[in-house]
Amino acid sequence: METYWGYQSGAGSPYVSSRMGANGPGTQGSTDYNEDLLHKNKVVTVDGVKVKLQIWDTAGQERFRSVTHAYYRDAQALLLLYDITSRMSFDNIRAWLTEIHEYAQRDVVIMLLGNKADVSSERAVRTEDGESLAREYGVPFMETSAKTGMNVELAFLAIAKELKQRAVNQSEEPRFQIHDYIESQKKRTSCCAFL
Repeated sequence: METYWGYQSGAGSPYVSSRMGANGPGTQGSTDYNEDLLHKNKVVTVDGVKVKLQIWDTAGQERFRSVTHAYYRDAQALLLLYDITSRMSFDNIRAWLTEIHEYAQRDVVIMLLGNKADVSSERAVRTEDGESLAREYGVPFMETSAKTGMNVELAFLAIAKELKQRAVNQSEEPRFQIHDYIESQKKRTSCCAFL
């Protein structure tokens, strides 16, 4: 299953994707670098089922903009990351969402992440703004910190659970609700990192 990251440069995407490293609980994987394009294979165990994630990270660099359309077409999940200390980073998310709706599969899973939550003293984007944008587009939202690991694994696990549910799609099983799962896990872990 392919997961593609799209963000603005400087939002911390390489650090977030590296947080989902091979030493994370229930994960294994490898990383390849190709002129700043990070490609990471990650296997996550979700409810006893192995889910393979292929993570492509362009770190929001414009030089990869032309190839992102090809990645959108094949991606089953897209995580959009902005820097909470940069209003411009947040404002550019709408352009990413427009491209996704134009080029991605209709049923692609999208998640919005506000990164650098550990430096809230430098905050330029309110949490409420991220929540509002996510509601407008009907996508789950959370703030993360690549530095502390806060909600990074939760984001990947929520995406993996959603993709697993779609793959098995047994009609007698209740449908997985990614929004509800994220909220319940955030409450369970209170303020800090997802364990």
